[in-house]
Amino acid sequence: MALQTPFSEELRTPRSAAIAGIAFALILATVIVLLRWSGPASDGGGTAWLTDAQRRSTVSTALNLVPFAGIAFLWFIGVVRSRLGAREDKLFATVFLGSGLLFVALLFAGAAAIHTALTLETSGGSADTVRLAQTLSSVLLGTFGARMAAVFVLSVTTLGLRTRIVPRWLVALGYVAAAALFLSPPISGWSQLVFPAWVLTLSVQILLAGARDPHPQTAAADGS
Repeated sequence: MALQTPFSEELRTPRSAAIAGIAFALILATVIVLLRWSGPASDGGGTAWLTDAQRRSTVSTALNLVPFAGIAFLWFIGVVRSRLGAREDKLFATVFLGSGLLFVALLFAGAAAIHTALTLETSGGSADTVRLAQTLSSVLLGTFGARMAAVFVLSVTTLGLRTRIVPRWLVALGYVAAAALFLSPPISGWSQLVFPAWVLTLSVQILLAGARDPHPQTAAADGS
């Protein structure tokens, strides 16, 4: 029987998951907005933003926020898995965890590609190389990252439906968001806000549900 301390229990509460999810959603939304205002075009072309010192500074600020978004998202994944406990469907839980980790990896890789373009411009790299780095970032985030986000939304929504820990209106919203991310052309522009908006909605719902029932029953076998 594992020893459970008040501190370890607090880290596993719905409030912890909600705070992590809200933090992730707000940070990622801020990154997307800053990059849309000051960064490269959504199709990866054009390097005009690199010649403006203020725009380069804004992009650099956005890139510095990306690791914090990834950390908050990983914490969100961990706490949600902890709350599912023994009710966790192994198939969907594997897809849930795998898609979440891949999304973070693609988010970091896309941010690194933008940082590469920024570095190449300041160090005298060729325009073609800079555009290549921008295009790589656009593909990583707008195509592959969006698809992994769609799989994550789909798996979490299905887990929520099966375990009945997510209300039906949020289940319907989750399937709509997953379809929008998965079936649409490569996600670009303001449509990238769909994923953080969904995470924010889910996190607020978790927070409100936790406030109504501060000591929810879990199916995990504490004595195992």
